[in-house]
Amino acid sequence: MAVPKKKTSKSKRDKRKATWKHKATIQAQKALSLGKSILSGRSKFVYPTQEEEAEEE
Repeated sequence: MAVPKKKTSKSKRDKRKATWKHKATIQAQKALSLGKSILSGRSKFVYPTQEEEAEEE
């Protein structure tokens, strides 16, 4: 016979939601930091620019 599951406590639910939101915040900070480094010219990786793409064609 089917038995209902136990109710998840509010603290567990809130903790799970806080973790999820914190991960999103970290990713947003990384994206902003990467954008700033690209604009300032201090980026540590190579990415194609419009001039390089025009030369290849």
